[in-house]
Amino acid sequence: MRFIDTHTHPYDEAFDEDRSEALQRALDAGVERWIFPGIDSSTYKIQRELATCYTGTAFMAMGLHPTSVSSNWRKELEFALRKLEEDGDYVAVGEIGLDGYWSREFINEQKQVLEAQLDYAVKKSLPVIIHERSTTEEMLDLMEKYRGKLSGVFHAFTGSIETYRRIRRLGFKVGIGGVVTFKNAGVAKTVVEIPLEEILLETDSPWLTPAPHRGTRNESSYIPLIANKIAECKNIPLSQVAAVTTRNAEELFKL
Repeated sequence: MRFIDTHTHPYDEAFDEDRSEALQRALDAGVERWIFPGIDSSTYKIQRELATCYTGTAFMAMGLHPTSVSSNWRKELEFALRKLEEDGDYVAVGEIGLDGYWSREFINEQKQVLEAQLDYAVKKSLPVIIHERSTTEEMLDLMEKYRGKLSGVFHAFTGSIETYRRIRRLGFKVGIGGVVTFKNAGVAKTVVEIPLEEILLETDSPWLTPAPHRGTRNESSYIPLIANKIAECKNIPLSQVAAVTTRNAEELFKL
């Protein structure tokens, strides 16, 4: 079976001790392609170098993450947009979005940054990878003016079926990760009602580690655990989850 991890950060410092070994474990587990979303200028160099080491397996997205929006946001936004234009090999704009979980100090600036990057994605016909935390209504309201103009994924989706339906009306898919394996996870019930054709697999490693490895660092080799839980929820073969979600990722990101 072939899998794609559509959202992973192996360039994070959490992998400094065993980065190549972790990525080899992913390949051994059938996770044969990965998408590295951008964060900000501080992570660009290692992200680029790592993706270059795995050409044809690793694919890059670029964007300014909402939690990296602070007093220097104009400089960081300019960097992200410039790299998108200069490098020219990105499969998506992302990860971008809104995050009000840790702080709302720069929420208005986050919205400006998000819209600038969404506008760029529209101009270049690129899909977007959306990060949303504690800002669901604001995000969905902001995205309404882009309905029919953009495609992409709301990553790390853990919402209700009603929220999913609003996302689907925007023309977006959802990324399902390790939270679906958690005991009493509400998203496990939501997944039952989401068509498999609208689901992407992701780890968001090194975070959101699936059971039975909760409490340890996440990595792409755990994608089959997530896929198996989706198969269990939907009462379908694991091979079907692998095949359909892989095709979904290939089509969305033009892999």
